[in-house]
Amino acid sequence: MQKKPLLVLSLATAGLAGCNSHSASPSPPKENVIAAGEIGSRLPVFSVKDLQGREISAADLRGKVVLIDFWATWCQPCKKEMPGYQKLLDHYGSRGFAIVGFKFDTMMDMEDPALFAKKIGVRYPLAVAPDDLKQKFGGIEGLPTTMLYDRQGILRKKVIGFEYTNVIESELKPLL
Repeated sequence: MQKKPLLVLSLATAGLAGCNSHSASPSPPKENVIAAGEIGSRLPVFSVKDLQGREISAADLRGKVVLIDFWATWCQPCKKEMPGYQKLLDHYGSRGFAIVGFKFDTMMDMEDPALFAKKIGVRYPLAVAPDDLKQKFGGIEGLPTTMLYDRQGILRKKVIGFEYTNVIESELKPLL
């Protein structure tokens, strides 16, 4: 009769020994990785030549509040929005604000991009956005797409579609 409790005790001991096969040290905490182009993501590393052949890179923008604008010559909302961004740059550029416009190349331009920019009064750097660059920003779902990064290079505001300048300005001011 004593064999039964002894058998149960032996099985329980063996079972507990088996439970101890995993490391006792806790696994490292998983970092929350924020997808590119999502609020809280970082300004991607990039280097491109602007429409005048000058180099533009993310390194040039370190420590600045940065507005990234994806646009196209055939995009009417872009044409309406871009002059307002130039006014923001004229007003806040001396306080560490910078803008880079990335032109979409998926459709043929309606006019020469440099002439288009000049005609609407845009003087901030403009460059063509190749597919790999678009992916670094998380893929672009529509035009215009505006992304506002703080001085630490963290995405704080993203707008797909037209936005009024005063709305962007209200988001920009606290970051300066």
